[in-house]
Amino acid sequence: MTGFLGELFSLSGRVAVVTGGSSGIGEAMASALALAGAKVVLVARDPTRLSATSRSLCEAGCSAAWVSADLADRAEVRRGASAAAAAFGEPDILVNCAGVNLRPPLPALSEEHWDLMVAVNLTAPFLLGQRFGPEMAARGWGRIINVTSQQAQRAFGNSGGYGATKGGLAALTRSQSEAWASSGVCVNSVCPGFVATPLTVEVSSDPVRSAALAARTMIGRNGEPSDFAGVAVFLASAASDYITGQTIYVDGGFSAT
Repeated sequence: MTGFLGELFSLSGRVAVVTGGSSGIGEAMASALALAGAKVVLVARDPTRLSATSRSLCEAGCSAAWVSADLADRAEVRRGASAAAAAFGEPDILVNCAGVNLRPPLPALSEEHWDLMVAVNLTAPFLLGQRFGPEMAARGWGRIINVTSQQAQRAFGNSGGYGATKGGLAALTRSQSEAWASSGVCVNSVCPGFVATPLTVEVSSDPVRSAALAARTMIGRNGEPSDFAGVAVFLASAASDYITGQTIYVDGGFSAT
C-alpha cells in the first residue's frame, strides 16, 4: 500500500496481538490487520483453530503466529503475553476480543460463572494492557482496541454478568486512554451489534430471535465478522491518531434505535 492511503492505513512494520483471533470477530480483525501489513499473533485456547487460522494467513502472504493460552488464568495470561511478544517482538497493537458469555437469568448465575466472565472479559484485557501499554508508551506509539457489547449499555437477553464485565471493559478503555494517550497510545473500544459467532450460537441458532434482532437495526440485517475489518484497520493505523477513549458502534444502527 503506497501513497496517501498507505500513509493513513498501512500497518507495515507493526506487530499486533489479537486475543480471540482464531474465530468470529477476532479472526476477522486479525485477518484485516495482517492483510494491511502487520505481523499478527493470535491468542486463544484451541490449538486446532489457531493453527488453521494462522496457516490460512500465511498462505495469503501474511506474517502470523499463534499462542494457545487460557485467558481465565492469570498465570496463563502472563505466559501467553510473553510468548506472543517472543514471536515478532513487542506489539504495537493489542486487540482484546476474547470473551465468555454465559446466559442464565441473573438469579441463577453462579459465583463460578461470574468469576470466569470477569477473568476472561475484564481481567485479561487489564493484565494485557498493563503488560503492553507501558511499553507502547515508552516507544511513543501504540493502539489498544477492546471489543465490548451492546449489553455494556443496555440490559436485554439475560445480560447478567456478561453485560457487567463488558461495561467494565468500556470503562477500562477510558482509563487506559487517560493513562497513555499523551504518550501516543490511542485506546478505543468497538461495540458490535448482533453477529453470529461461536460466542452467540445460543441466539444465532434461533431464527426467530435472530430475525427480531435484525429488525431492530437501521440497515435491516445482523452483522457479519467481515464488517469489522475496516474498523480494525482504522483504529490500528495512523488514521486514528486523534481518536482515543471512544466507543465505535459497528451495529447497523442498532444502538441508535
